[in-house]
Amino acid sequence: MTTSEIPTITYPTILMAVFANQLCLPVPAVLFLITAGALVGSGNLNFTIVVLVGVVGSLAADYAWFMAGRWGGFRVVRALCAFSANGQYSAQRARTRFVQWGLPGLVFAKFIPGLDGLLPPLAGAMNVGMPIFLLLDAVGALFWSASYCLLGYLFSSQLNIVAAALSRVSRVLTFVLACVLCYLLWRAWELLHTMSQLRLRTVSPALLEEKLQSGERIAVLDLLDIEGQENGMMIPGIPGAVRVSPARLRSSAQVRVPPDIRIVLYCSSRNQITSARTALFLRRKGISNVWVLEGGLKRWRELKLPVTTNLSSAAEVAARFGVELPDEPGNTCKSQAVAEV
Repeated sequence: MTTSEIPTITYPTILMAVFANQLCLPVPAVLFLITAGALVGSGNLNFTIVVLVGVVGSLAADYAWFMAGRWGGFRVVRALCAFSANGQYSAQRARTRFVQWGLPGLVFAKFIPGLDGLLPPLAGAMNVGMPIFLLLDAVGALFWSASYCLLGYLFSSQLNIVAAALSRVSRVLTFVLACVLCYLLWRAWELLHTMSQLRLRTVSPALLEEKLQSGERIAVLDLLDIEGQENGMMIPGIPGAVRVSPARLRSSAQVRVPPDIRIVLYCSSRNQITSARTALFLRRKGISNVWVLEGGLKRWRELKLPVTTNLSSAAEVAARFGVELPDEPGNTCKSQAVAEV
């Protein structure tokens, strides 16, 4: 078998494949780099140029995500996680890893699926300096590109095996990409359908404040969780609310709401994705009297309505309304939230 049987790729093709992959599009950049390495071994491509092209494509996409995180904050990270089975958990996991590893984590993050696309916007949201981000991200991109290109180079003498493997992989890849696309479309439809259902079940901040003052029996769940702290300080929420993790709320069977109690949910995003998904979960558990705060906490604060860091605990909510919420690990009830409105 000759080199002509290896799929022909060019430097611009590698650049676009890596760039698209780092933008979180389902493009197999690793396969392109391995193939390029095999072509380097046969003398059709230059190793240095392949690696450089991989670094440029990766750095360009990561810079775009970094700036998106700088401008959009944590809602960009949440948007990237919105189509996963547990978006809140994925976002929290990325932030935990970032705190554990620090900026050096950028050097090897590209080898960890699920984290490679989240760390650049997370670094931007956490106000990491751009020069140090670009430096470490470039080192990580260099390590990543060179590793897979070298892997292909080492097998370049076995062109028949590489070509046969690529032929099989291409068919499998087509099937996998089709499944991924179907899954993403299904998740998008589910979210849009849920949000359209909730349109008639929203409450404006002004009306919620009015009900708070009138003493109606309504419990408000603050779903900020991952965004609940900023620069080490707790982000204020609606007075009387209880801050509870959406992921823990959805995965727990310990949720009980008396039929005469209305639930109001809010998060930090205007599109209310987190609130919509949590409302869907509660409805599936038979808790139908669920409402979503229109515009989330951002709209509430824009109207200069009262906020506080002295939020209620799950125990206080249980005593006041009979609402049972899952216990947070480490007894973090002081950072939870439910409010009387």
